[in-house]
Amino acid sequence: MECTVSWTGALATRSGMGFVAETGSGHTLVMDGAPDAAKPENGGLNLAPRPLELVLAGTGGCTAYDVVLILKRGRHEVRGCTVKLIAERAELDPKVFTRINLHFTVSGKSLPAAAVERAIAMSHDKYCSASIMLAKTAEITTSFEVLEA
Repeated sequence: MECTVSWTGALATRSGMGFVAETGSGHTLVMDGAPDAAKPENGGLNLAPRPLELVLAGTGGCTAYDVVLILKRGRHEVRGCTVKLIAERAELDPKVFTRINLHFTVSGKSLPAAAVERAIAMSHDKYCSASIMLAKTAEITTSFEVLEA
């Protein structure tokens, strides 16, 4: 797996903290830093997600993928899956994630709560590389609700 990240400030005014990532699969995404009122030259322009927001988004995508796949392989009629991630970070550098809660809302036809709980646990314990990696610094908790759809 590879990815190339380039500073967009190098292309124009040499200001701002925007970056473009080109992934090995041929996709691009934009990142930006938070504005810094004290030192504007060090801050971003708030034009795109922060890099660590993308880490959370990637983790949510990784685990949601697992949960849907596990449920489908179990022949459950899953129709929707949403994961809301709420994270806390350390106050001092490096400001790693210290706590992350993943709340799943899974919908389907006659979906057993036990099957959803098992799929989440399997993702958390065995399959989701992103959440397993983040668990090295953060306490990760999960919760879920099942909706009939």
